Amino acid sequence: MTLRYIIERLTLAFIAKAGSKTRIRYWRKQGMKIGDNCFINNVNFSTEPYLIEIGDHVAIAAGTDFITHDGAIWCFRDEIENADVFGKIKIGNNVFIGNNCTILPGTTVGDNCIIGAGSVVRGNFPENSVIVGNPAKVVMPISMQKLFYLQNPNFFTIRNLGPKEKRKIIKSHFNIE
Repeated sequence: MTLRYIIERLTLAFIAKAGSKTRIRYWRKQGMKIGDNCFINNVNFSTEPYLIEIGDHVAIAAGTDFITHDGAIWCFRDEIENADVFGKIKIGNNVFIGNNCTILPGTTVGDNCIIGAGSVVRGNFPENSVIVGNPAKVVMPISMQKLFYLQNPNFFTIRNLGPKEKRKIIKSHFNIE
């Protein structure tokens, strides 16, 4: 193990424990383009972060992997010496990416999209879409998801309340003592 490798591993361990703003500063220094008003949880960005572009007002939940290279080329390295395959990833504005998603090389996600937890995303996805599955596909327009939220019996407008007030309202709603 080289000293450089050890330092990189320690840096990534620190970033994993840091807040979203610290993570964003770090990844920008690595060459990643990240827009304004973003929230990035504990996410794994590939070995080529400079191939990733994230728009404004994007939230990325924990456990998501951004992969910018195709490691399966390994199978052909005996035949094709020094082979590698890379792809850019572009995430539009106002996008939410759920927990434990995998975003593969060559992917573009349009503005105003929701990507459901656990999705494996590859290809081009239009704006205003709800995207889910493995392989991920568009399942409905985002306007339909908004309607579902507004009709959900467990929908609350309590985002601006403190934790104590929220807890009281939620426990009461679910009949928890």
